[in-house]
Amino acid sequence: MFSFSTGRNAADCSGVSRRDFLQIGGLSALGLTLADFFRLQNNARATQPANRRSDINCILLWMQGGPSHIDTLDPKPDAPAEIRGEFGVIPTRIPGVRICEHMPLLARQFDKLSLIRGHDPQNGSHGVADHLMMSGHRFNPAMAFPCYGSVIAKERGYRNGMFPFVQLGRNIDRRFNGGVAGFLGDQFNPFEVHEDPNAATFRVRDLSIASDAERARLERRYSMLHEMDNFQREIEATATVQARDVFYERAHALITSPVAKRAFDIDQEPDRTRDLYGRNPLGQSCLLARRLIEAGVHFVTVTDGGWDTHTNNFSSLRTRLLPRLDRAYAGLLQDLAQRGLLDNTLVVWFGDFGRTPKVNPSAGRDHWATAGVACMGGGGVRMGEVVGATNALAEVVVDSPVRPQDIAATIYHTLGIPLHTWYRAQDGRPIELVPTGRPIRQLVA
Repeated sequence: MFSFSTGRNAADCSGVSRRDFLQIGGLSALGLTLADFFRLQNNARATQPANRRSDINCILLWMQGGPSHIDTLDPKPDAPAEIRGEFGVIPTRIPGVRICEHMPLLARQFDKLSLIRGHDPQNGSHGVADHLMMSGHRFNPAMAFPCYGSVIAKERGYRNGMFPFVQLGRNIDRRFNGGVAGFLGDQFNPFEVHEDPNAATFRVRDLSIASDAERARLERRYSMLHEMDNFQREIEATATVQARDVFYERAHALITSPVAKRAFDIDQEPDRTRDLYGRNPLGQSCLLARRLIEAGVHFVTVTDGGWDTHTNNFSSLRTRLLPRLDRAYAGLLQDLAQRGLLDNTLVVWFGDFGRTPKVNPSAGRDHWATAGVACMGGGGVRMGEVVGATNALAEVVVDSPVRPQDIAATIYHTLGIPLHTWYRAQDGRPIELVPTGRPIRQLVA
């Protein structure tokens, strides 16, 4: 489904339900609004300097709600029981580094990532977190800043006829403009796939023409559109009418593109590969992300919800959240490495913030703004590193703090986007891409 956000909210402890999205594109409209999208993008890019190209792509794994750092990748086995929680620890491929016992598959892939235990999320509020963590900018009600994928979409554009930026799943809180293009313009928003790739009936509307009849219907409408444009061109003969064909051609090409259709056809994967990632929405989304990167997409955000564990934190993690994350994340790293794709694919994992060191009376953990955890691997960053540390009770960062702005700077640096890139907002003011962040020195050359 081709969607651009108009302020949809995520369902979490804020109690605010998701609002509808403006749905753009449709076979019934012959891709007219899809063509408008291409036109907007072309106009936006026409006045920009030449793109800075890079071979590095990115997959961002976004855990909406805020995963507990203590119960995942920064355990404190020697802390009191009310801090330590219910889980034991296991060793990883990084000597001396232990993580939660419910992530054994990921532990075996730890040589393919670096762990950021010094992550200071600097916020404890849903929505605000989605904006800050995905852009490296604090929320400003007067200015919506672009997320990483939107910047990459603007800088790199299309490759192999594929969208530059794709979002899988709908678990992003948009109340504070998280995960969108912001002042860059809607044309750089992600192409969103809300359908579950684990479903037997999975297909991406507008990019999956199911039958010969549907394809014939599309071609008839496309031919009618050509006739209408030819008639209008004869009457007006304006540059606008002549240029319009370019955008309709691109829209039509994408809808009927065999490359796009193959990329989203996850059924082409053998059963053992699908099993490697896990037969669930997160696992199959990670597999689809790998397919999209192979097909030419520059940036894929994989979203997963349910991490806002104010109650029943341990049962939720043990039975649902950690098993699917363990298999999906480990499978992605393993598969990318075996295919020779890990060197040019940066894989980033994080969520809203950390969770309270002390377990609450509902066997849950609440929001925590001064400590969290994140991971990066592939894409040329140093792997097998542990950056920073929290204190003995996982309350605060006590060594090598890493702010969201520094994560942003590291992502852009790795993807070849100069940190001192400047853009102009709609009101004309100049905006620097990453004004305060610095690349994490342990991870970059």
